[in-house]
Amino acid sequence: MTDYSRHPDRQMAQASSPTSSRDVRSVEFNRLSWGAVLAGAVLALVVQLLLNLLGFGLGVATLDPGTGDNPSAGAFSVAAGIWYLVAGIIAAYAGGSIAGRLSGGPVGSASALHGLISWAVTTLVVFFLLTTAVGAIIGGVFSGVGSAVGGMGRSAAAAAQMAAPGADPFGAIERQLREASGGGADSAALRDATVAAVRAALTGDEAQAQEARERAAQALARAQNVSAAEAQRRIAQYEQQYRQTVDQAKQQAVQAAQTTAKVVSRGSLFGFFALLLGAIAAWIGGGRSAPVIQTFARPGLSTAPQARS
Repeated sequence: MTDYSRHPDRQMAQASSPTSSRDVRSVEFNRLSWGAVLAGAVLALVVQLLLNLLGFGLGVATLDPGTGDNPSAGAFSVAAGIWYLVAGIIAAYAGGSIAGRLSGGPVGSASALHGLISWAVTTLVVFFLLTTAVGAIIGGVFSGVGSAVGGMGRSAAAAAQMAAPGADPFGAIERQLREASGGGADSAALRDATVAAVRAALTGDEAQAQEARERAAQALARAQNVSAAEAQRRIAQYEQQYRQTVDQAKQQAVQAAQTTAKVVSRGSLFGFFALLLGAIAAWIGGGRSAPVIQTFARPGLSTAPQARS
């Protein structure tokens, strides 16, 4: 066996062999650079903010509160979603490119991983801002314009609420009963008794419904000064009106629940694919931005740039 201690030139050659140098370079090139990751995340957040501001300004410019010639809510939501998706992809690509470029390693996969981690940090920061008071403070910048734009939506919602039936199905019937009765202190007591009797007949136990209807008809006949047959006919009309109102309320509740479920489902799927496309863009941006490092050998040896993998 050769004793390398007697041959220092051979020992130096072994220490500086290409294999050991390659191992050292692999460790250095695959080391995570948090500075590059944070730089990419900051750039991605700024680009996202700028593009969102631009889209917000263009969207508000298309609204005209003075006329009814405005995009529909569905079209406006779709356009806003597409803009947010494209802005997120551009921001993720830009942040990934900067993270990959500043990572310092010529290995494409390592630079791509820097871009992906930068996208992950950006995503966590965005969710943190959306779920804390910091997001509310930042969102306050748009409160003035948002209030002006939301005014039209609130007006339409108020009109729809006025046209919709009340939360209490018996409310409309109670108003009819009080308006149909006469005035005076005694009439007020009769109105209260009639309202209570009719409410018990319509909303009470089905086993005692017939008895409750008879008491309601008697109270209605006294309060409105009509015959017993007419009072029973009106009680039957009120009961039919009450059942229809309850059925409409149930149908509206079911439709609202279905609409909410669709909106939540579509929003979740849209968010998933938006984040997935952002991650892909960050990976591609980081991989394409890997720097090419020129390595120099000793005099007499050839030099070649490190190839990306």
